[in-house]
Amino acid sequence: QVQLVESGGGLVQAGASLRLSCAASGRTFSSYGMGWFRQAPGKEREFVAHIDRSGGDTEYANSVKGRFLISRDNSENTVYLQMLSLKPEDTAVYYCAADPNGYYKATDPTHYRYWGQGTQVTVSS
Repeated sequence: QVQLVESGGGLVQAGASLRLSCAASGRTFSSYGMGWFRQAPGKEREFVAHIDRSGGDTEYANSVKGRFLISRDNSENTVYLQMLSLKPEDTAVYYCAADPNGYYKATDPTHYRYWGQGTQVTVSS
């Protein structure tokens, strides 16, 4: 069992930056692929970014590629999402998720077993 707690969300203006953190419980964090997803009001949850167990391989949604950076610190059981040049369309609840099977470039939410409670990111124009 893994518990995930996101933090770092907030209200910012377009063009600003935010860094989200996701702290994981347990001693097996380094065995999980980790992902970030987001869900805007009235829309389905969508993939944002994925990082493999070691942090050596990443994958991004086209909508955030070049602006967002996913990273992890296995010694701190934490995964991060650095978000630059934020746009109003980035407004959503952001969730981190853990994939115990280590799927390659996991973009499908069904590959993830554990989810955090989410953190709100609001970008004003």
